[in-house]
Amino acid sequence: MATILLLETSTDCCSAAICKDGSIIAKTADSIPKVHAARLVPMAASLLEQTGTGTAGIDAVAVSGGPGSYTGLRVGVSTAKGLCFGAGVPLISVETMDILVAEGMESGENPDFIVPFIDARRMEVYSAVYRNDGSRISEVEAVILDRDSYSSILEQGKTLFIGTGVEKFAQVCIHPNARFKECFPLAQYMAGKATDAYEKKKFEDTAYFEPFYLKDFKPGISKKSPLL
Repeated sequence: MATILLLETSTDCCSAAICKDGSIIAKTADSIPKVHAARLVPMAASLLEQTGTGTAGIDAVAVSGGPGSYTGLRVGVSTAKGLCFGAGVPLISVETMDILVAEGMESGENPDFIVPFIDARRMEVYSAVYRNDGSRISEVEAVILDRDSYSSILEQGKTLFIGTGVEKFAQVCIHPNARFKECFPLAQYMAGKATDAYEKKKFEDTAYFEPFYLKDFKPGISKKSPLL
């Protein structure tokens, strides 16, 4: 088995954890938005120190691979790459949707289906559909929500909608089979997928790996700057 440093930065919450032999031995999170670049490395260093692991004691680094915040994913991936190069260990990517599904499977809801959400803009989310065993049955896509969204899945059984952006769907979805859990994807829920990838030697190319953004980045115009 392996000791893996887990980094999750796909949303406003920045989190890190360490798993050993598939079990979490330390974890931390910071939900202050837009501080990932300043907080992620100190968070990881603190966990490595408090567990007595150090960079020499890790066998791999796992990072959330998207979709999610463009800036957040860039910070997480660049940090993970730096740690991998420095420690001489492989890089593992875990899809953000899989992280939320792992949390949903431990929620106690016992749903027939799990639908993870990553908030986009207005009534849009990034999403996919999973069975309750964690197997994905649809592609990851951008969905504009309305009261009829996911109606075919809801007719088949109890469905847990989990992640960021869930609240806005809860306001329009009135189906009795719908369950809602608003939460961030957290690093500790990467342990299962990361450990499985390590055992199967499913590693990313540390030099060339890029996160899955789903949509191209469109920078906004600062309100503090005059238009040119």
